[in-house]
Amino acid sequence: MLNIEEIQKILPHRYPMLLVDRIVEMSDKRIIGIKNVTFNEPFFQGHFPGNPIMPGVLIVEAMAQCGGVLALGAIADRERKVVLFTSIDDCRFRVQVTPGDQLRLELDILRQRGNVIKMQGQAYVGDRLVAQAVLMCSIADRPAAYA
Repeated sequence: MLNIEEIQKILPHRYPMLLVDRIVEMSDKRIIGIKNVTFNEPFFQGHFPGNPIMPGVLIVEAMAQCGGVLALGAIADRERKVVLFTSIDDCRFRVQVTPGDQLRLELDILRQRGNVIKMQGQAYVGDRLVAQAVLMCSIADRPAAYA
C-alpha cells in the first residue's frame, strides 16, 4: 500500500532510524507494516557479536513508527506535523528477532482524544507473536529543522 518513499513523505525518520519498510494495510483505525530485519543493521555490530538479536526497544520503536504513519495518514497538513511517543505500557517481549526475520507490525487505535492517540500494537515474525505493547503518542507541530 505504501512503499519506503511514501513512508518518508509522512515520517521525518531517516536511516538508520527509519524502521518501517512498507505498509501493507491501512484503514482509519488499523495499520499493518513490515520491517525486514537484515544482518547489515547497524545495531547488530554490538547487539550481540556472534549472536545478533534485534533490541526490543527498536521493535517497539518500529511499532511506534508504524503507528505514526497511521496517526498522520489522514491529516491534510501532515508534512507540518510529527508524532511524538508519550508512553509505553504493558510491553512484553516473547521471541528473539534475528537477521533474516520479517517483522509484521500491527497496530489498532484504542482511543483518540484531540492530538493524543492510544494504540495496541503487536509484532509478529510469521505467526509467532514476538512483542506487544500499548503505545501513546501525541501529534505536534514539526520543527522547521525536520523539513
